[in-house]
Amino acid sequence: MALFRDPSDVSVRPATAADEAPITRAQLRAWRQSHAQAVGADALELLDAGVVAAQWASALTAPPSPHHRVLVACDGPRVVGVVAWAPVEAGVEVVALEVDPDHQRGGHGSRLLTACVDLAREAGAEHLSTWVLDGDDARARFLGSAGLGPDGAVRELGVAPGPDGSVRTVAERRWSAQL
Repeated sequence: MALFRDPSDVSVRPATAADEAPITRAQLRAWRQSHAQAVGADALELLDAGVVAAQWASALTAPPSPHHRVLVACDGPRVVGVVAWAPVEAGVEVVALEVDPDHQRGGHGSRLLTACVDLAREAGAEHLSTWVLDGDDARARFLGSAGLGPDGAVRELGVAPGPDGSVRTVAERRWSAQL
């Protein structure tokens, strides 16, 4: 017997302070799956869940401005994804868009991005941008299918020192779209 998901069981809503732990869990699990090759599994294991949770707690309870927003994707009552954005000149920058690996390919990322775009347009934003690590082909395909594309901007990020003490860098490319 085939089981069908009731569409009312999935949703996107504004994040609350109570969402700090599930957002942290979804983000760290997603990063460890999608960024292990580019960043290194060893560097990702060094991420302190307590520090990440504290950063989310701050974003949820004391955002830098009223224009910073955080939404969560829910599967039933369970938080399975997050999108967060910050205002930039005439637009918004998505600073986080993550879905727990066990819930990917279920439309949560699309719902999160659509809600972000809708709210950004309502606020008068003219464009949306985000950054993609080199080698994150799944994210690039997802964003491309949503109408975003690389705009030529590149930045280098330092990654935790390896066993020899050297700091490795990874490149991120900005993807953007007009709204």
